[in-house]
Amino acid sequence: MIAVVGSFNLDVVTAVPRHPVPGETVAGGDIVHHSGGKGANQAVAASRLGGRVAMVGRIGDDDAGATLVRSVREQGVDTTHVAVTPATATGRAQIAIDPAGENTIIVSPGANAHVSAADCADAADVLAGARVTLLQQEVPDEANHAAARLSSGTVIYNPAPMSRESTVPDGVDLLVPNRTELAALTGSPVPETLDEVAAAARTLVGVGAVVVTLGSDGALVVEGGATTHVPALPVRPVDTTAAGDSFCGALAVALAEGRGLDGAVRWACAAAAVSTTRTGAQPSLASREEVDALLAPQV
Repeated sequence: MIAVVGSFNLDVVTAVPRHPVPGETVAGGDIVHHSGGKGANQAVAASRLGGRVAMVGRIGDDDAGATLVRSVREQGVDTTHVAVTPATATGRAQIAIDPAGENTIIVSPGANAHVSAADCADAADVLAGARVTLLQQEVPDEANHAAARLSSGTVIYNPAPMSRESTVPDGVDLLVPNRTELAALTGSPVPETLDEVAAAARTLVGVGAVVVTLGSDGALVVEGGATTHVPALPVRPVDTTAAGDSFCGALAVALAEGRGLDGAVRWACAAAAVSTTRTGAQPSLASREEVDALLAPQV
């Protein structure tokens, strides 16, 4: 089983001809609503790929929250430990997507800000029984730290969206940042070359291994003194929203199934690639058949 402690967001998505600079207004397309939130996205990604997934999180007492929980439940995610926060709105994410598929995102946390250590304690049996626990930074530190303490399996921490106030929990087995998040974690400039990425990742202490996602460059696995570059698979991207979440969900499934880290990262890169070929967060997430089909010519 895979446990996910994380967020629910209603994604409010608009296509833009280009991302505005400060002080500029650009005309966008029609607004589209999608189910999202990094936690919910990763849970659905893992479930769609064949994982048995349970989620710990919070929604507001509004129609958006009910819709989001129903959506993940329909994808096979156990929502027993998703609580309703009274007099609070469900999280929202405002997403602008340019013609190249690149996005900018503004998140209003809403009920996600109320996920607590007590919520994790209530789900202690789930966390203790999970082969993999997935954590991100759209919920408070206290929840992530408690979840890591209560987890008996592999703990994956995705430090996104990056907050300089947040700290990596003790007991993290696998840290999964992108280049920007890696720079924030290490206090160094954003690394460009693979050598720079590897050097920055090696300065991180207290985690078992680091997998740095590199967008169109794939991912870099840094474990002990070894590094492995896993190239991205060739696709035509239309929207990169939730590509990182797709990667993390797939990585959790692969590790829960007993794959080695390099092979798990390769499989996760394929899942992320598939997700970029469709718009939206959860609507874009790959099925197991799609991931295997994309990898088939590479075998």
